[in-house]
Amino acid sequence: MSQAENFRKLHDGPDILVLPNAWDAASAALMADAGAKAVATSSAAVAWAHGYADGDLLPRPALLATLGEIARVISVPLTADIEGGYTDDLAELAETVRAVAGVGAVGINLEDGERAPELHARKVEAARKAAPELFINARIDIYLRGGEGEGALAETLRRAELYRAAGASGIFVPGPVDEGLIATLAKEIALPLNVMGRGGAPSAARLQSLGVRRLSSATAPFRAAYAALNRALAAYVASGDADALAGLGQGLPDLNKRFA
Repeated sequence: MSQAENFRKLHDGPDILVLPNAWDAASAALMADAGAKAVATSSAAVAWAHGYADGDLLPRPALLATLGEIARVISVPLTADIEGGYTDDLAELAETVRAVAGVGAVGINLEDGERAPELHARKVEAARKAAPELFINARIDIYLRGGEGEGALAETLRRAELYRAAGASGIFVPGPVDEGLIATLAKEIALPLNVMGRGGAPSAARLQSLGVRRLSSATAPFRAAYAALNRALAAYVASGDADALAGLGQGLPDLNKRFA
């Protein structure tokens, strides 16, 4: 079975796909070695790791280099968060999608953000033509941007169908944590539903029972790692106490041996 076929089947169940989001080869290797069935990237975390803000600002060479480095050190499927594709030009988007697939990714996240959904549908269609085997996870940002009530639900379902018709493989609706809303989304959306893990969200087992097929960690691993580092660095810089950093490193595998 190819990696693309394997990744697609992971969305068919019976188990929910618990997907951690990496930002470089080391974080991806730790995630794969921890037992992840696939690894995703977080666009924000990758951008931050390269010194850029999230929001279609990361240079494409940095994106492709990161994906290639990750693909080299893991043996499970890799899916890439490419924000909005870093462009609204369909030909340029198609070139980026082919390049992403060319360095080893078998899936992408493509977000609509504040763009017109009709434009996003054309982008999904362009991505599908550029890489027919790619798992295209079309992200709908209505709830992430504060949408509420029946209007938000209706528009989310409308966009989900629009993107499905354009060639999406799955639908990602970040934001909701209410079980009733999540269950409705899973029931009404005709493609595998991906939600974001966040404070107050149901457990993976509960999400599975609600019909969710994929759970993403988003930036949480990056934030956890760098928050701990930030605390330890403050103590080290203030006092020169090497124990602040040494203690933080306890339990880290031998990465030199891992990458050899």
